[in-house]
Amino acid sequence: MKELCLGTIGSGSIVHTILDQVNVTDGIRLTAVYSRMEEKGKQLAAEYGAGRVYTDLDAFLADEEINTVYIASPNLLHYEQTRKALLAGKHVICEKPFCTKADQARELTALAKEKRLFLADAVPTAYLPNLEVLKRELPKVGKVRLVLGNYSQYSSRYDLVLQGEVPNVFNPEYGGGCLMDINFYNVYLNAALFGKPLSSVYYPNRRGELADTSGVLIMQYDGFVSSSAGAKDTWGVNYFQIEGEKGHIYIRDGSNGLAEIRVVTKDSEETFDQQDNPEWRFYEVQKLTECMLAGDYEAVYGRLDVMIHVIEILEEARKKAGILFPGD
Repeated sequence: MKELCLGTIGSGSIVHTILDQVNVTDGIRLTAVYSRMEEKGKQLAAEYGAGRVYTDLDAFLADEEINTVYIASPNLLHYEQTRKALLAGKHVICEKPFCTKADQARELTALAKEKRLFLADAVPTAYLPNLEVLKRELPKVGKVRLVLGNYSQYSSRYDLVLQGEVPNVFNPEYGGGCLMDINFYNVYLNAALFGKPLSSVYYPNRRGELADTSGVLIMQYDGFVSSSAGAKDTWGVNYFQIEGEKGHIYIRDGSNGLAEIRVVTKDSEETFDQQDNPEWRFYEVQKLTECMLAGDYEAVYGRLDVMIHVIEILEEARKKAGILFPGD
């Protein structure tokens, strides 16, 4: 593959953020846009130079020039759209959460490997240089005993909730909720560092029949406990802290951007930051493009194991908390 010819599904703000980085990355370009609303699709295509706009998904997936599909639709649509794209012979980059059910994630992973297609979970944390710094420095704090994370970001769509509306991001019919969105990043970083916990339980804040607008997830690991708070109905100080018997690591701005890694022990204090570009998605687009053009399937497939652990954690926790999606 000499170039990633990208087709996008979705037209929200996150798509614009990704395409901004596509525009500054060699080896990838936007080829076509799919949107159920033609006018939105035309606006996106005009802004980023796509040659074609589709309102029919099958016609979009039949476009032979498209070799890679980026999916940023509502959560509950991810599984079926990813499956259809893989069956159409397309590589797939799918926004988080990759799926709402772990068995779906395992099925799609097996299908991608069977067809020798790239399949990537679009979580910027996975591609940040500071994640490798964090993994390298983690042993310095000794045996981990406590992990604390908070990611709070007031959503403009919560204002719609207060007005009595049900936007997709909070609608269980679309796989919405804070745990599947904001708190996802905390869960992902735990899974990337420590694997799957022994158990997890979620304490959500809910309004009526909506999915959670905020909440705290407790994960019990062998020898330590992790607390992950997330909110789309508050403002707060975002951070992630790992406390061990020999010291602690403090991550400024939390699990999403890993803006800065501060390592404090009895004998030393060091601060690390290997991210010159403040836009997290820059590293994601750059690294994925590099791996895919080089045919490095193992690098991309390797991250799917973490993704499956994350979905297992989320599915277990939300079901225990009574947050049910269609098909549960």
